[in-house]
Amino acid sequence: MNIENLKEKLKKMGVSNELYYIGDGFPNEAYCLNKRNDEIEVYYSERGKKRGTKYFLSEDEACEYFLEKVCAYAMKCK
Repeated sequence: MNIENLKEKLKKMGVSNELYYIGDGFPNEAYCLNKRNDEIEVYYSERGKKRGTKYFLSEDEACEYFLEKVCAYAMKCK
């Protein structure tokens, strides 16, 4: 899965885009996926701080992990 596939899947699942953010930033109370150079970081943004940051070299692994986290957070797991 790549980032574009991830966006489509989240939209089809009906996950509110207020629960996640794809890009560099610190939205309040949201899971974030940010591609930086050769790695992708996934973290939870809370009050302008990164929590539980994980780094991935594989876009597929990062997207799968992000989907799992956002899905559970949104209670839309299937």
